[in-house]
Amino acid sequence: MILNWITMNKKQKMRTTNFFILCLFLAAIIGNAQDVLTKEAALKIALENNFDIQIANKSVEIAKNNTSIINGGYLPSVSANASSRYTINTGEAEFNNGNFNAVSKAKSDRNNASLDVGYSNVNIYGLIQNLKKLKQQYNLSELQAKLVMENTLQTLFFAYYEVARLSENLRVQKKNYEISQKRLERVKLGFEYGQQTKLDLLNAEVDVNKDKVNLLESERTLNNAKRDLNIVLGRDVETAVEVEGNVSYIFGLNKNKLLIAAKNNNTQISQQNKAIELSEFDVKISKSGWMPSVSLTGSYAWSKNNFDQTSQLVYNLNKGINYGVGLSWNIFDAGRSVNNVRNAKITLDSKKVEREKSLASLEKEVGNSWQNYQNLLAVLKLQKTNLEVNELNYQRSEEYFKLGQINSIDYRQAQLNLLNAELSLNAAKYNAKNAELQLLKLSGGLLENKNF
Repeated sequence: MILNWITMNKKQKMRTTNFFILCLFLAAIIGNAQDVLTKEAALKIALENNFDIQIANKSVEIAKNNTSIINGGYLPSVSANASSRYTINTGEAEFNNGNFNAVSKAKSDRNNASLDVGYSNVNIYGLIQNLKKLKQQYNLSELQAKLVMENTLQTLFFAYYEVARLSENLRVQKKNYEISQKRLERVKLGFEYGQQTKLDLLNAEVDVNKDKVNLLESERTLNNAKRDLNIVLGRDVETAVEVEGNVSYIFGLNKNKLLIAAKNNNTQISQQNKAIELSEFDVKISKSGWMPSVSLTGSYAWSKNNFDQTSQLVYNLNKGINYGVGLSWNIFDAGRSVNNVRNAKITLDSKKVEREKSLASLEKEVGNSWQNYQNLLAVLKLQKTNLEVNELNYQRSEEYFKLGQINSIDYRQAQLNLLNAELSLNAAKYNAKNAELQLLKLSGGLLENKNF
């Protein structure tokens, strides 16, 4: 009776203390609610700040610049030239008519200027095919940027859900540590009144210390996960961050539909399709070695010469337009063009084989990911049931422990079973969502997905 009275008195004080702690906790939640990083906000920040996405976007800009007509060799070269030469001579000159002329410091100058426009050895067929290839390379760079974005989004939400999981784990570890502290207090009272042994007390103390270590480890891993998330978000790694813990799944996913979508929309397969198109252009560009080349030239020139006294001319002035057309056709280039075409065709065939290999690998990966997803959903359902059973078992064990019907070790086992059930449910919840994101990525639908 005395032990029960003391226990009830301590429980009343503890309830009062817990009430104030709860008030402070709720106040902290209300004060920090606006600091919770939503999934939508995380997505927006990552798309704007992520380093890999920024680099990929720069590559797309370069590829876009390369598709311009100024990079395809379609525009002529234009050059302006000018020169001026001034001469002072001393000398003698004898002409055919017998006249003799001796001069001292005779002055003359020559001035020239021209504007030249021209194409040089332009292979029109090759230019057209090369420009088409550059446009396809731009499309390929967009696909490469898309793949970077998909990888970044998957990494982002893996990191986001890891923070959510570890935050849940920390909450569970805190609750478990509080349970161990209460158990230790009760065992101490029982030991003081002869109802518990020294061994029970030592076991309870060991368990408290162990749970404290686990709590500290949970805090460390959570802080590391937050730094990882901030890296993906492209911001300072020490930025404080809290995330949402709710998870929703996409119901109605179909394996066959996902496989069809993957074959049509998977970004890596799309890149290989684009690589095949580029190889087809390489074949055509190689054939341009058999085509003639055209040269076009045109210029406007001006020149004026002032002669010295040794010349019969005083000065002359010339100005006018010059233009010309040239055609070059390399009838036989020692077989280089033939060899280039053969190699380009072999490369094209190789690209097609690589695509078939990738399609087979993709089908296997979709099958594996689908099976993994279904298993994880089943595990999630089982873990929910397991948690309900362990919660009920713990509640009854707690009552029996207070009544002295079970010992401290049995109560500890019920506590650990509840802890493991809660941690396993957290893991199952986020593992299933990550498996779902993997399926969406394989099917090419990750960027269009709204249910993260």
